[in-house]
Amino acid sequence: MAGLARGVAAAILLLSMTTLGFAANKVIIILDASGSMWAQIDGKPKLEIARESLRTVLQSVPTDDEIGFMAYGHREKGSCDDIQLIVPPQAGSGSAISAAADSLKFLGKTPLTAAVKQAAEALKYTEDKATVVLITDGLETCGGDPCALGKELEASGVDFTADVVGFGLTADEGKQIACLADNTGGKYIQASDEKALQEALVETVAAPAPEPAPAPAPAPEPAKAEFNFLPIAVLAEGGDPVTDGNAWEIYKAKPDGTRGDYVSTEYGAYKANLEPGDYIVVASDGQAKTEQKVKIEAGQVYKPLFNLNAGTLIIHPRPSAGADVVDGAAVVIDYPGADMPATFYGTTKAVLPAGDQKVTVTIGQGAATETIPLAAGKTVEKDMIAGVGHVVANAYYAAGGDKADGSGIGFKVLKAKKKIDGTRDEVTYAYGPDSKFDLPPDDYVLIAAVDLAVVEQPFTVKVGEFQDLKVAMNAGVLAITAPGASKIEIFEAKKDINGNRKSLGYAFDQKYQAAIPAGDYAVVSEKSDNSSKEGNVTVKAGERAELTVH
Repeated sequence: MAGLARGVAAAILLLSMTTLGFAANKVIIILDASGSMWAQIDGKPKLEIARESLRTVLQSVPTDDEIGFMAYGHREKGSCDDIQLIVPPQAGSGSAISAAADSLKFLGKTPLTAAVKQAAEALKYTEDKATVVLITDGLETCGGDPCALGKELEASGVDFTADVVGFGLTADEGKQIACLADNTGGKYIQASDEKALQEALVETVAAPAPEPAPAPAPAPEPAKAEFNFLPIAVLAEGGDPVTDGNAWEIYKAKPDGTRGDYVSTEYGAYKANLEPGDYIVVASDGQAKTEQKVKIEAGQVYKPLFNLNAGTLIIHPRPSAGADVVDGAAVVIDYPGADMPATFYGTTKAVLPAGDQKVTVTIGQGAATETIPLAAGKTVEKDMIAGVGHVVANAYYAAGGDKADGSGIGFKVLKAKKKIDGTRDEVTYAYGPDSKFDLPPDDYVLIAAVDLAVVEQPFTVKVGEFQDLKVAMNAGVLAITAPGASKIEIFEAKKDINGNRKSLGYAFDQKYQAAIPAGDYAVVSEKSDNSSKEGNVTVKAGERAELTVH
C-alpha cells in the first residue's frame, strides 16, 4: 500500500517535472472525486492515497511554478456538470491545493472529458502553452469522448498536452483513456500496482534541460560514505527488518525536541544523506508508529533501530463456518492507542500495535465482536463468523406466475415478535427484484409491496442457510385509460356501512397502471370542469385487466 502511494506520488511528481519544469508555464491538476474513489487498495481508500500523494508532491514543486487544481464529482451524486476549478493556476499554490483536496467529498460521476476541456479553456490553450494532468480511477460516465477531445485540443491549441494517470484501472480500461494523452503528445501512466507504475515511470522520463558547459574539474575530495543515515525498522526486538509497506517521515527538530519543519516522506528500505542537525524521525507500518530524535553530525554514519512493537492480524470475515469470505464485509479494528478504529473490507491484513485488538465483523444485519491478543512480531490469522443466513426475496403476481420485475417493488423485514404496543421492530429494507438480505437467526415477517398490492409473509432464518423467498402477491395489473381526464382514482367496489368506498390510489393523468390485489374495483375519472365518469373492473391474480373510462 505504501509502495503504491509512493508510486502515485512519484507519477504526479514526474508529470509535474516533465510538464512544469521543462515544458509548460501553467498546469492544472484534475482530481477524480467520484464515489468510486472510496474503493480500497490493500485496505486504504484510494482517495486517501491521492490526498497524501498530492500533499507530498506539492511540497517539492518549485515555488514559481503556476499550478491550478480542479475536481469533479465532489458536490453532487448524479450530476455531469459537477466540475469546479477550485484553485486557479498560481505560484505557491501547493498548500491551497492540499487543503482543497483534503476537504473534498467523493460522491459523484466521472465527467472527465468535460473537465479536461474546461481546464484547457481556463489555461487559454489556444493562446498559450498549456498542460493538464488528469488523475482518474474511472472511465467517462457522462457521454464524453476523451479520444476525440484529445484530437480537438491538439489541433486548436498552441502547444497543449494532457498527461493521464490511470489510478487502479485495468489495462483494458486504461486503453480507453490513454488516447487522450496520446492524441496530445502526453503520457499515460498505469498506476494499477507498484510494479506496473514503476515500469510506466521509466517510459515517462523526459529529456533533461540542456546542460551547461562543463566546469573545471574540482580538486579531489576525501572519500566518504555514500549514505550517513540508514535507519532500520522491526516489528519486535530481534525481528527481521521491515522493508516493504513501511514509511519514514522526516522533520527538523525544534529546540524543545518537538517536530519542526517537514523534510520528506520515504518508503521501504530507506537510505539518505541528511545535512548535519537535529531531526525527528517517525517510522510506521500499517497502524503501528514510533518516533525518535536523531542527531546527525558531519562525517558520521547513523543506523538507528526503530522498534514498532507491532504484530500482524489477518481476518477472514465469513457469514457462517466454512462459507466463503464476503468481500463487502466490514472489519472494524479498535487497536491500542487508536484515536478512532480502522475500517477494512473483506479479507483484512493489518499491522497493528501489540496488545488486545477489538475486532468487529459486520455482514448485512449480522455482527460478531472478539478481542484478539496480538504479540509483537507475531502473526495471528483468524476466521470471524458473523452468523447470518442469506435471503433473496422476489414478488410474484400469483403463485407459479410471472415475477414482478418493474418499479414500485419494495421489501421490508420486521421482527416477527410483536412489542407490548403491538408493533414490530423494523430490521432492514430493500427495493427491486432479487433483493438480498443477510440476517441473524430469528423469526421475521417480510412485507412485500408491488405498487398497490401489499402482502406479509413470515419466515425463519438459520445461520448458513440460503432462502429463496417467493412471495405470491395474489395480484394483477390494472391498466386504465381515461381520455381527457385530469385525475384517475381507484376505489374498492364495495361500500362500507356508511356508504363510503376506500380509495386505493390515484394519478393526475389520462393513464394509470398499477399492480393491485385481485378483486372488484370502481374507477372514477375526473375532468378539469369537475365532471366525472365511473367504470367498474375485476382484476384477477396473475392477469392484466384493461379499462377505458369515457
